[in-house]
Amino acid sequence: MQPSKDITVEERAGGAIWITIDRPLKHNALARGVLADLGHAVAAAGARPDTRLIVLTGAGERFFAAGGDLVELSSVRDASATIDMAEQSRAALDAVRTCPVPVLAYLNGDAIGGGAELALACDMRIQASHARIGFIQARLAISSAWGGGPDLCQLVGGARAMRMMGRGELIDAPQALQWGLADALATDGPAGKDVQAFLEPLRTCAPQVLRGIKAQTVAWRQGASYETRRTIERQQVLNTWLHDDHWRASDKFLARSAK
Repeated sequence: MQPSKDITVEERAGGAIWITIDRPLKHNALARGVLADLGHAVAAAGARPDTRLIVLTGAGERFFAAGGDLVELSSVRDASATIDMAEQSRAALDAVRTCPVPVLAYLNGDAIGGGAELALACDMRIQASHARIGFIQARLAISSAWGGGPDLCQLVGGARAMRMMGRGELIDAPQALQWGLADALATDGPAGKDVQAFLEPLRTCAPQVLRGIKAQTVAWRQGASYETRRTIERQQVLNTWLHDDHWRASDKFLARSAK
């Protein structure tokens, strides 16, 4: 699975697929072609029945992703081109948001601008202890463009979203964890115990259960009605309750309890 020279895909144990933005010399900038390849890679990985989870990360230790490629974007000068750019880029991030399996971001370095929008498009974030998250678009006299603004408001609330975006703050790992921007901190790299301990319960969770959970969180994220979300939950419990994995787990639990 090798979509392009800028995106690498690696299959790991437990149905985990790691997708890396591999442009360290350009701060893993999200050029439009890179975003398109990233969206395709996520969609392809999510379509595989043996995929449990996807981890997005960047090459090197300085940047997870440094936003759009400013040289490329310098030619976007009118309303039509701006809308086209925003829609194409948002579609790539929507592939992450609506992927049928959990997508996690391992922030190996700073996630800034569009890179922060990509990080928040993921379901969870594991943040390296030196990494920061920053919606710094205002420093270029623009606002967020790829769906990251609504994601940020939904995740941390309007006041903190205004603070982050208006001040162009870079949020360090401890503060990100406190605010709910990060779900875990990693002090020992992507192969270290911190990341592996966070991923292990997901790697051992039945794939259909993870997909059932993701279906519910996608519906919530998209603002589906309460009744629609209840209907999705009912369908997912049918998919999981009647699966052989449930009965094997139940029998194993009962056998332990009987001792």
